[in-house]
Amino acid sequence: MNYLRRRLSDSSFIANLPDGYMTDLQRPDPPPQPPPKPAPPTQPAQSAGVGFFSSITNVVKQTAASAGLVEQTAVGASKKFKILLVIDEAQQDWVKLFRGKKIQGEHDIKVEQAEFSEISLVSHANGTCNVHVQAFRNATKVVRSFMPDFVLIRQHAFSMVENEDFRNLIIGLQYAGIPSVNSLESVYNLCDKPWAFARLISAYKKLGPEAFPLIEQTFYPNYKDMVTMPTFPVVVKIGHAHCGMGKVKVANHSGFQDIASAVALTHAYTTTEPFVESKYDIRIQKIGSNYKAYMRTSISGSWKTNTGSAMLEQVAMTDRYKLWVDTCSEIFGGLDICAVKAIHGKDGKDYVTEVVGSSMPLIGEYQAEDKQHICDLVVARMNQAVARQAARSSQRPTTVQPSQVGKHADVSAQQLTSFRGGQQPRAMGHDLPDDQPSKARHQTPKAPSQQNSKPQVQPQVPTKGKTQAQVEPEGPPQQQARDPTPTQTQSTTEEQTTDKGKARSQPQLNKVVTLTITPLFVFCSKSQSLTNAFSFGSSSFFRSSSEDQAKAETIRSLRKSFASLFSD
Repeated sequence: MNYLRRRLSDSSFIANLPDGYMTDLQRPDPPPQPPPKPAPPTQPAQSAGVGFFSSITNVVKQTAASAGLVEQTAVGASKKFKILLVIDEAQQDWVKLFRGKKIQGEHDIKVEQAEFSEISLVSHANGTCNVHVQAFRNATKVVRSFMPDFVLIRQHAFSMVENEDFRNLIIGLQYAGIPSVNSLESVYNLCDKPWAFARLISAYKKLGPEAFPLIEQTFYPNYKDMVTMPTFPVVVKIGHAHCGMGKVKVANHSGFQDIASAVALTHAYTTTEPFVESKYDIRIQKIGSNYKAYMRTSISGSWKTNTGSAMLEQVAMTDRYKLWVDTCSEIFGGLDICAVKAIHGKDGKDYVTEVVGSSMPLIGEYQAEDKQHICDLVVARMNQAVARQAARSSQRPTTVQPSQVGKHADVSAQQLTSFRGGQQPRAMGHDLPDDQPSKARHQTPKAPSQQNSKPQVQPQVPTKGKTQAQVEPEGPPQQQARDPTPTQTQSTTEEQTTDKGKARSQPQLNKVVTLTITPLFVFCSKSQSLTNAFSFGSSSFFRSSSEDQAKAETIRSLRKSFASLFSD
């Protein structure tokens, strides 16, 4: 008891307790009261003991309620919220924007904001994702752990800066199936600009150069391929950098070779675009159903209008600009937040250069309005996600039946096992059991040429003092290949009679068994090739009895060798 009193009196222990636990100890100390009237000596001890044990009782009740042993109170049940993870810089305060917003009219939104560099996570296949945040706020280290229900991504997941490749976090969120704005698939695909530019090429081929004037671009996977000289002057973009980084203007061949030697150190791909003397830059952004267009003119004289001093002005949204941004918003399954960048040259032509996703920076004097549009868009998407989740949970889970595989697959596996078990495969004419239709028995592959239609040597069966290989042919070889002789029919009947008692123990084969057993085809083709190698032609096959017996013995030994290979 003394240990519990010391432990509960520790301030750090009380501060780390969750909200609602031991509320009487977490309340601030009341103001000092005037000294009470004299009372019996047992009264203070009794009141202290009652307060202490009441705190223990409250803790036990709340723990049992959280474990589901008892029903929770109405106050605990009303505390419902959805956790929104916003990945953005600390200077942007998204908590204030989502304050008071509700999901489905009953769930509050709890915002957890952090940067990519401050996040670590563990995802599970059951749809849960444990996110851990370690950040410094006002020179104080803050550590939080939570499971997000939705994600808003406002940072680049892949940058040329060292240790700023956070695509593994995107994969982790996608692994758990966390819904987000933009979609995690689009965020991952937009990490590499040439990958996104390939989709713009598809739009260019579909709409044409007049409706979608895409700039010409050349892709080099590495510095070794930078041997084809472009038309100068040219702009070289190294890797997947943003905000004007990694862009170099090259005027001649020697400068291009110098850039190629520098690219060799970065181990990155490059793209080249013809240099366009721009009059101003164009940026068309789309946030949900809200559109804005801006014109940016350089003041410092730099050919990069997104660096240095520039004058920004909002322009009217035309149908041409709307077509550009609507077309780009359809790539990668749809972009809820995107921006299209273009150049208006001094020649009076427009050139679309790239598309940016939800990580686009907000510009202009209406940034607060754009943030509110993003907030409304996220709330709408969260409502849709919660509705889909509720619909899935209300449906009764159906039992997933295993895929019905054809009988020939099981039979083929059984027959292959029997081959490896030491059983010698039977002739092609006896692959089917006795209860199969007679038409299926005679469906053997036709010979593609006369050489392949030569009679094959059958296993020896005693027939009136002669073997199967010693039976004299009565017609041409091709006719014998199609129509078996009476002796062959008799031997076939004897084999079927012998195996009739084992029909139930043999694997049940069907019509397509020869299409699924690869070793069986290899064995037959080898037998034909060996027959051709030993010159068993129609002219030299029936020479003498001694030669026939020797050749038949050779074939039998070879078949035994193949059977031993299958058994191994």
